[in-house]
Amino acid sequence: MRLLKDWKQWARPEQLPPKGDWRVWLVDAGRGFGKTRTGAEWSREKARTPWSRGAFIGRTAADVRDVMIDGESGILACCYDDEKPHYEPSKRRLTFPNGSQVTCFSAEKPSALRGPQHDWVWAEETAAWKYPDETWDMMQMGLRLGKNPQVCVTTTPRPIPLIKKLLKTAVVTTGTTFDNIANLPQPFIDELMGSYSGTRIGEQELYAKLLEDTPGALWTLAMFGWFGFRFEDTPELREIVIAVDPATTSKPTSNETGIIVAGVRGVGPKAEGFVLDDISGKMTPGEWGRAVVAAYRYWKANKIVVEVNQGGDLVVANIKSIDPHIRVDSVHQFRGKDVRAEPVAALYEQRRIRHRGQFPQLEDQLHTWSPLSGEDSPDRLDALVIALTDLMLGATSGFSGSHGGFSSPGSETRL
Repeated sequence: MRLLKDWKQWARPEQLPPKGDWRVWLVDAGRGFGKTRTGAEWSREKARTPWSRGAFIGRTAADVRDVMIDGESGILACCYDDEKPHYEPSKRRLTFPNGSQVTCFSAEKPSALRGPQHDWVWAEETAAWKYPDETWDMMQMGLRLGKNPQVCVTTTPRPIPLIKKLLKTAVVTTGTTFDNIANLPQPFIDELMGSYSGTRIGEQELYAKLLEDTPGALWTLAMFGWFGFRFEDTPELREIVIAVDPATTSKPTSNETGIIVAGVRGVGPKAEGFVLDDISGKMTPGEWGRAVVAAYRYWKANKIVVEVNQGGDLVVANIKSIDPHIRVDSVHQFRGKDVRAEPVAALYEQRRIRHRGQFPQLEDQLHTWSPLSGEDSPDRLDALVIALTDLMLGATSGFSGSHGGFSSPGSETRL
């Protein structure tokens, strides 16, 4: 049994830590490469130094628990029984038999890293952190115990400033999904290839290539470099809407239901838009209906705006069946998607839209979709366009005439 958990016997060479004196090891690889197992095994080895102090930082608290700790490749699955740590979720702490401890942190709350000190840190899916720069800075300030404090970063790449910086300054290991194909189930490979094969996003997710601007894309990476803000910095907003672009089915091969929460402050040419949340995903009508109503209540939104090209009255009825008192406006899209998206992209170019931290999946869709490709625009992007058009380009936003395809305010609008 111990042989099965002897990592040095089973690891591929690129999954073993580099030799030499380094501070940051960046494992920049595609999905299924074995990044999580690499980070867990590296952490396991670091924790073998008695009384060491480590930290796990994940995208969310749930990711730390479900992937880094309890996951099939997490730290608990990797350890021998006699070295397995005691996990105390309420304290966000793992304690090893030799006295070493790991404290768990979420990148959604960078300020929690202010104060604690560590010998070593495992940072998982750093490119998808909500507040990457602030979380990284807070972590670095506490990485000061021992003679050689180190951090292992395991992530799929995204072209954010932090990842670009680490690619230049860290010791880098790269790899693709197919480096680990012998250990991946065929349905997983089929799903990835079906979703990403031949696409630019597939270059990122499968082959770990850092994507730059897509030719013909309405959004560019430069638009995303300045506008992140934290939840506690959310300004007083004049109006908040939940925009929904529903999928017709919830099958694994179906599109996602796009659900974007956005708000606006000010009116007219000085109005500013704020993207507050992205809760899109593959859901049944019942699931997305409940998610939308929950978001409406949580954000104290003014209304829900749904696209009814597919589903018609049933889309509105799905929400009303959960709460008949909620205001639901429907929009019917009759213009080309590029025509509808262009005014919203222009708002980004004018620096009039800001995001609450990062929304990696949404931002990837924005900067990788080109109207010239002939492909349908993705659902998160569509929901974003619906939300910001309603808030900032429609007749109710303080603009005169018909903007963004809106004909008039009311219960049904045409885009």
